[in-house]
Amino acid sequence: MIKCRAPERGFTLIELMVTMALVAALMAVAIPSFKAFQRNSELSSFTNTLLAGINAARSEAMKRGMYAMVVPNDGVNWNSGWQVFVDKDRSQNYLAANDISVLKTDTPPSYLTISGNGTATGATPYIMFDASGYSKTKTGGFGALTFTIARNDVTANEQNEQTRRAVISSTGRVRICKPSTDSTCTTSATQ
Repeated sequence: MIKCRAPERGFTLIELMVTMALVAALMAVAIPSFKAFQRNSELSSFTNTLLAGINAARSEAMKRGMYAMVVPNDGVNWNSGWQVFVDKDRSQNYLAANDISVLKTDTPPSYLTISGNGTATGATPYIMFDASGYSKTKTGGFGALTFTIARNDVTANEQNEQTRRAVISSTGRVRICKPSTDSTCTTSATQ
């Protein structure tokens, strides 16, 4: 009687090489897409953090019936992070003994650049809301302004895609837009 051997199990070298080639081809396609997804996710997350800070200032101003402000942590540059506070003494500066701190953020990642126009730029940039939730200037006028949040670690071709804007109208309404897909998303937008 002849005994049959059990068939050999496993992969041949050719099968293994074909599988490795397919995996390499898929990775070559997937990795650049994943990097773009990661960059977009980081930018959106940070923009939402800015939006949360602005909305916190506006809601605190309306809730408490006082002025509330958002100012850079170092008083000069938004890239140092920002602080939200209720300006109880109306000094237009944060004083821990007099004002109510609502929120303070850390320094954003170095690959992000934040810039503003209107009251969000200059020697002492700020955002201020009155008790009605309107965006105001320090002299009492309405203060529409725009923030631009951009990645600085991308190529010039990718720059517009990797930019977001926070547009604050004089009524205090904030909207986030993407310049690459929204023609009304300009640095001079007021609504």
